[in-house]
Amino acid sequence: MTSNVQAIAQMFAPVANAQVNLPAFAEIYPDAEAPVLIARGPARRLGTMRWGWPPFGEIKRPVTNIRNLVSPMWRAALEDPNRRCIVPVTAFSEWSQTPDPATGRKRKHWFALKDQDLFAFAGLWRPTAEGPRFAFLTCEANGVVGRVHPKAMPVILGTAEAAHEWLTAQGDAAPAMQRPFPDDAMMEIEVEEVASTSAPAPPRKPEQPSLF
Repeated sequence: MTSNVQAIAQMFAPVANAQVNLPAFAEIYPDAEAPVLIARGPARRLGTMRWGWPPFGEIKRPVTNIRNLVSPMWRAALEDPNRRCIVPVTAFSEWSQTPDPATGRKRKHWFALKDQDLFAFAGLWRPTAEGPRFAFLTCEANGVVGRVHPKAMPVILGTAEAAHEWLTAQGDAAPAMQRPFPDDAMMEIEVEEVASTSAPAPPRKPEQPSLF
């Protein structure tokens, strides 16, 4: 997420706290802070949340992606527009399934939208004693992402109208938005070689503007 607050506020207006200061995020890993917008009445509030829904039941690690919306785990948050969020991004990556035969290294493939620098993921969030946490929805992969990662892709909100619909939809309208983004609106922008044994960079700890 390398855009700025002004661009976020312009696309996803109205943002009540558009004067907030956020750094650029070169890469965001699970358990790191990420910029997030939530609805507060007719306006939005921009701040940061930690990526990863708290573990529950037999699940021992934070949940980063939400696929099965019929699960009782997600029902309360999905049905409440105040518990939905949008996660602004400028690009996202998926790992190659196997190492490149020539180099023995896995590749990180970056994807973006063709005609715009900024878009968002559809997410859900919840408060915790340690601060708010979020996860974003995934769906069946489209052809562009599926060539690299056939299992799933993020649910993309490509317009201000789609973001508004996600934050306000009632009934079955919200889960109906769990669908692949059109192939012809996306592109692969970069392929990065990464050693298969390499570890992610440490999570960034930016200042955290309050969402509440």
